[in-house]
Amino acid sequence: MAKQKFYVVWVGRQPGVYASWSECQEQINKFDDAKFKSYESRAEAEEAYRGGWKKYWGQGAGRAKSASGAGAAKSGGGQFRRKPAASGDEPGEIDYDSISVDVGTSGNPGPVEYKGVDTRTGEVIFAVGPVKKGTNNLGEFLAIVHALALLKQQGSSKTVYSDSMNALKWVKQKNVSTTLPRDASTAEIWDMVDRAVRWLQTNAYSNKVLKWQTKQWGEIKADYGRK
Repeated sequence: MAKQKFYVVWVGRQPGVYASWSECQEQINKFDDAKFKSYESRAEAEEAYRGGWKKYWGQGAGRAKSASGAGAAKSGGGQFRRKPAASGDEPGEIDYDSISVDVGTSGNPGPVEYKGVDTRTGEVIFAVGPVKKGTNNLGEFLAIVHALALLKQQGSSKTVYSDSMNALKWVKQKNVSTTLPRDASTAEIWDMVDRAVRWLQTNAYSNKVLKWQTKQWGEIKADYGRK
């Protein structure tokens, strides 16, 4: 039997201490900059809630071992680093010190544009397109590689978020798998994709490239709102 955990919501619809993950979700889903964390006991959770998020949130990744945060692993920049959650798992905290990317298309295939934004503020960091003809997945792939190349140029270890499983797989494989033909109408996007693949194959990077958990966190900050 799974051990019960308690959830502190410092910033959400109704801040407080909750005894179930479903109750916590109601307070944080699609709530910008929600701040929450799980604890092993109600006493720890209540102490952390009284202490405020500035004292406890961002001190470690995942579950705190004690209310003081002792033993919790720190990640770069003092922010939570999130590993992908399996379906039904507690999603953990968003790493707001990151870039979120998304694509906007008009038809698939069709004109493609993509952008990267600051996950915390939504400020646009880069935007490309529209490119005459491409696919949603190729646009997502290009957006991730664009973010990685920019962060490497800046010497930054920030995380990159994407909500496209295919694009994430292609980045990991350093290649793409698509049925989009190579012809005059797709020459522009294929030139971009070929250059992105070459960049992946000839550059190393330490940045985490993670799946944005849309079901738990709402739409990715870079979303074009065209669904």
